[in-house]
This record gives sequence, structure tokens and C-alpha cells, in this order.
Amino acid sequence: MKVEEILARKGRSVVTIKPTDTVETLCRLLREKKVGAAVVSADGRRVDGVITERDIAFGIGAKGADVVRRPVEEMMTKVVITCAPTDDVTFVASTMASRNIRHLPVVDDSGPVGMISIRDVLYMRVSELQQDTALLHSFYRQTMAEPQDRD
Repeated sequence: MKVEEILARKGRSVVTIKPTDTVETLCRLLREKKVGAAVVSADGRRVDGVITERDIAFGIGAKGADVVRRPVEEMMTKVVITCAPTDDVTFVASTMASRNIRHLPVVDDSGPVGMISIRDVLYMRVSELQQDTALLHSFYRQTMAEPQDRD
């Protein structure tokens, strides 16, 4: 399964914010869009960073409530791991788990085309397992109901 299949199911929207926007602006944007992370991009094409709810919480814990007036670029993750729509979900899941990443921007030649979360990956995997289980149950019921004549 490819990352593209997750995007096809959940959508390709990417929430972006400029590095110079305030954390307060970011908080409003995350609440409005009902997401937990945003791509930081000065031009909308390049991924300059990623910022999450967790970054905000850690920032407030470390620097106090005044952090909401600071620019996003002060708190964002600057070295960003990304994936492509053609990447295998198993590989992406492994990368997310080993690097403790919860949100991963999906990029292609045109720039960011989506954002997937570890929850998206897990939902997709659970869905796959449920389909496999249903197929096996169906096969088992059919095999038990119609014994083969092997004369």
C-alpha cells in the first residue's frame, strides 16, 4: 500500500503557516481546521518546517505563555522528515515509529500535497487487516460448506 491511498481516503489538504506568523495565529488556525500540525512555509511550495500542538505545549512549558506572541519559526521543527505519495506505508510507518514522528508532510515535485499522521497509518493498517480477516472467514465458510469431491 502507498501513501497515496491514505491521501485518497483522508484528503490532500495541507494546513500551512508562514514562519513569521505568531503562535497565537497558529493556534487559531489549528483549531479552525481541526488538525494537530501545520507545515511552515514562506512561499507555500517549500517545507521550511513543521509545527505541532506538542511543540506549542512544550514551548509554553519552557518559555511561558508569552510564547503565543512569538513567531512560529522560533518553535518549529526545522529539520523535517517528509515522504512522497509513492512511498510504501510500511516504510513510512517504520520511519515514524523509529523517529517518534506523529505528523509527516507528504511532498512531490510541486511541494506539499498532504499531511499524514500516525493515526492515519494505523487506521489504514487496521482496515487492511479487517479486510484480510473477512476474506479468510469467507474462504473458511465456503470451504466448510462445500466439501470437494476428489474422486
